[in-house]
Amino acid sequence: MLETSVKPNDFTVSTVVKACSILAELEAGKKIHAHAEVMGYGTDLVVCSSLVCMYGYCNDVNGARSVFDSMDHRNIVTWTSMIAAYAQNGRGSEALEVFRLFNSMVRVRANDFMLASVISACSSLGKLVAGRASHGAVIRGGHEVNDVVTSTLVDMYGKSGCFDYSWKIFKRIPNPSVVEYTSIIVGASKYGLGKLSIELFEEMVERGVNPNDVTFVGVLHGCSHSGLVDEGLGFLNSMLEKHGVEPEAKHYTCVVDMYCRVGRLDEAHKLAKSIHVENPAEGALLWGTLLSASRLHGRVDIAQEASRRLIESNQQVAGAYVTLSNACASTGEWEIAHGLRSQMKQAGVVKDPGCSWVEIRDSTFVFHAGDLSFERGEDVLRLLRELEGRMKERGYAGGSLGLVFFEVEQEAKEEIVSLHSERLALAFALIVIPKGITIRVMKNLRMCKDCHEAFKAISGIVERDFIVRDVNRFHHFRDGSCSCGDFW
Repeated sequence: MLETSVKPNDFTVSTVVKACSILAELEAGKKIHAHAEVMGYGTDLVVCSSLVCMYGYCNDVNGARSVFDSMDHRNIVTWTSMIAAYAQNGRGSEALEVFRLFNSMVRVRANDFMLASVISACSSLGKLVAGRASHGAVIRGGHEVNDVVTSTLVDMYGKSGCFDYSWKIFKRIPNPSVVEYTSIIVGASKYGLGKLSIELFEEMVERGVNPNDVTFVGVLHGCSHSGLVDEGLGFLNSMLEKHGVEPEAKHYTCVVDMYCRVGRLDEAHKLAKSIHVENPAEGALLWGTLLSASRLHGRVDIAQEASRRLIESNQQVAGAYVTLSNACASTGEWEIAHGLRSQMKQAGVVKDPGCSWVEIRDSTFVFHAGDLSFERGEDVLRLLRELEGRMKERGYAGGSLGLVFFEVEQEAKEEIVSLHSERLALAFALIVIPKGITIRVMKNLRMCKDCHEAFKAISGIVERDFIVRDVNRFHHFRDGSCSCGDFW
């Protein structure tokens, strides 16, 4: 067309931009953007809205924002595309900020696509308060029957520690699609409800809904976190034969995790070595899973190979050094452990600090291990010491479960563990959140065994429910026990 005398109009340009979005062709999209500027469509509402969408689809969020900010006038499509760009690229806070801006500047109600993106942002951040507010907007706008919106609500409540809400929303859907079934199966799996995830999978197949690759990740994850190895292997073997879904590295990683959780490390190691992984991130997940398990079970031989693979691929390097060092220390190989720590320092490798956060009203409070510089830090420390004393009266022995310390006295060990980020978050929440309200704590790492035992004891002492979302799953503490049954 450019080689003829026919001049493209704004709809021509926006259509070609949409083609770039579908193909995720960023470089082609940038060239079309340049043509649009030359042709005088650089401020056209339809063209600019298409460009925002295209940059978002191509994961160039800054490019999308640049076009968005250059626009004098924006329509509902523009706002929705900008929010979706942030939400789909893991920048949930910015998605919510744009949504707040939309509500303050525009009198038009949010559409179903915008609300789905906002709820997705709340889901990734674990922001229950904002998620509930968005749910209210869904109800007011009459979007409860929209498949995409309902599936994001199921996912959001599941990731925010409210599986009961997820379940209620799911049960109201007359004919769930594969997206909605997958969302609830993944949610059940994260809560350690492996048998429920299997029942949902079987119900889904009976109703003629075909599972996809993500559905199988969910049900395999559920089997892993519930110790259902035989059932999990059955699902893996049925993927291609019964359902036409080719098993990928992520599915085999779930099986490796499954073996690891029941102590069958040799089988897990054999399977891990047989898996061909092209994506470095998937390889890191596979060998990181095996490394953590070998450290917990004292298998230094497997830990060494897993660490070597991670370090060579430049994935999870800090975690690999620390976990291998701890594995060696736990088996008494102190010289090797100290040597690994020295290598870390020489290579300038720094481990990401553990952090936890709680959401109170519309504010998020973040806590880092050992850092008491936050508001009411002294009150938190006093409460933790008081709880520590009451736990010891009940037979709790702190600072010794699954943790490794280098030349640290017992009293110091207990002090270090008592200042883990999740305990700081819990104590702060106990002070600030009124009794009767469930406390929800998010953590960026796996919850350690000692803190897990402490949370169980504290839930019985203060007679309150706590829900912790760590990097692997949810733990619901109540009356001195945890929903995971100490299997995670």
